[in-house]
Amino acid sequence: MTYAEQDSGPSTPPEAAPDAAARRDWAWRRLSTPIGPLLLAATREGLVQVVFHADERTTRGALARLEQFFGGPPLAEIPHLTTAGAELSAYFAGELRSFTVPLDWSLSSGFNARVLHALADGVPYGSVVGYQDLADRVGEPGAARAVGAAMGSNPLPVVVPCHRVVASDGGIGGFGGGLETKRLLLALEGVLPAPLF
Repeated sequence: MTYAEQDSGPSTPPEAAPDAAARRDWAWRRLSTPIGPLLLAATREGLVQVVFHADERTTRGALARLEQFFGGPPLAEIPHLTTAGAELSAYFAGELRSFTVPLDWSLSSGFNARVLHALADGVPYGSVVGYQDLADRVGEPGAARAVGAAMGSNPLPVVVPCHRVVASDGGIGGFGGGLETKRLLLALEGVLPAPLF
């Protein structure tokens, strides 16, 4: 299974681990949510990754890649991890509409990072945007398909709301966490009706 399949969308960290001098502190935890367990990872700079469907197998794979990327094993705790967990819990309880936890964008770069920044900064809770509109916002009008790929590379789903990007034909489009997860997130935000069961 590939990184994107196993972790439901986040971009693959570069293969080369940093040298020992470049080792970065990081920590992780699993959070139970209405859409299933999420793996949260943070550095001293901020939340660095959110992984959907964080069962034991997915968690082991994600942690191995993070350990390689950051050049060493995790710490027991980093304050941004506590903030991220509290904010995500409040979001799923319907009590938070905007995240304030700092973000560490080190798992995203180039065009993908530009698109994800535009999404995080310009598509608020309870709204949606089309792939083409997001391409236009970053000055790349011919890049609607590339925007879809950028959404699939998002290392910070939910917090950087790729679930708010929809198809121009009115469909909800694709989603690395699965279409049912996307429907649940959009229903939580009042964009879609809540499921009946």
